[in-house]
Amino acid sequence: MDLLELKPRLVRLDELREHEHYIPEHLEELLSEILSDGVLKRPILVDERTMTIIDGHHRYNCMKRLGKRYIPAYLVDYMREEIVVEPWDGKPPVTKEDVIRAALTGKRLPPKSSKHMVRIGDELHHVTYIEREDPTPLDRIP
Repeated sequence: MDLLELKPRLVRLDELREHEHYIPEHLEELLSEILSDGVLKRPILVDERTMTIIDGHHRYNCMKRLGKRYIPAYLVDYMREEIVVEPWDGKPPVTKEDVIRAALTGKRLPPKSSKHMVRIGDELHHVTYIEREDPTPLDRIP
């Protein structure tokens, strides 16, 4: 599957696994924005095999807080070589195996432990490059 042609689908929140904690202040800011706009602007990114959230922990937790049962998500094969995980500046190194282990065991990593990137051609981009905006009105999310 071409990473630039992903189509979002609704995924049940209770099927998803978090690999890192969220930042409470950022969650509150994002929740206010979502409520103000009435839409979730961007689907999250999820490993199709383990249902690990690769990117979008704050969006996921906003939907939980709003009492939603589903969230729009792009499903990908996390082990694709085009998907790369790096630490944020000043953080310890992290691997894909660390991410999956944290999600499967429930022993989540600290917030912003992993920065997921995608290689398109010769360029490396943050995964939001393939998480195109696809606004979904809140009233269309069960």
